[in-house]
Amino acid sequence: MKPSIANWNERYADADEYLFGTAPNAFLERQKARFTPGMTVLAVCDGEGRNGVWLAELGCEVWSVDAAQNASDKARRLAEARGVHMHIITHDMTQWDWKAQQFDAVVGIFFQFANPRMRSALFAGMQDATKPGGLIVLEGYGLKQLEFNTGGPKDAENLYTIPMVREAFSAMHIEFVEEYDAALSEGARHQGMSALVDMVATKPL
Repeated sequence: MKPSIANWNERYADADEYLFGTAPNAFLERQKARFTPGMTVLAVCDGEGRNGVWLAELGCEVWSVDAAQNASDKARRLAEARGVHMHIITHDMTQWDWKAQQFDAVVGIFFQFANPRMRSALFAGMQDATKPGGLIVLEGYGLKQLEFNTGGPKDAENLYTIPMVREAFSAMHIEFVEEYDAALSEGARHQGMSALVDMVATKPL
């Protein structure tokens, strides 16, 4: 495994602790009305499955993908405990075949291990994986997160800005992109005031 994947796999090793909780991300949950039963959804770097499971509970057909085997194992247990089915795949998303299948929605929440080069490839891939008329929902930490120090990367280049997000998704119809501070309470690793950048965009028909 790549060192970064090995590190994440080790972080997820405790079978009883869900690092970011088992409830969905707060921003994603606020987008509930955008998801309808039968939608196909790709959950990018879905970790222990909290977001994928919630989407499956809404009736979506979910592909929950993460590079860390321990995370996938915990996502599988969470899905079983909540009585839902989703496609749980252990795979390095930097090597994902984005054009193999297109989805009604692609969700990316806090995958900020990615440096600018890797992030550009992931953002481009997410757009390739979205059907015409489909949806991308994205949340990440903004630059001010370095001051809050309540989670996320320590490298400024891995953080989001509105201009960067607008440029990366310039081929999409951006419904909104916003930057704000809010208190998070999502497991042990996301606690306290946080600098957030959120985007919802649709792919032109």
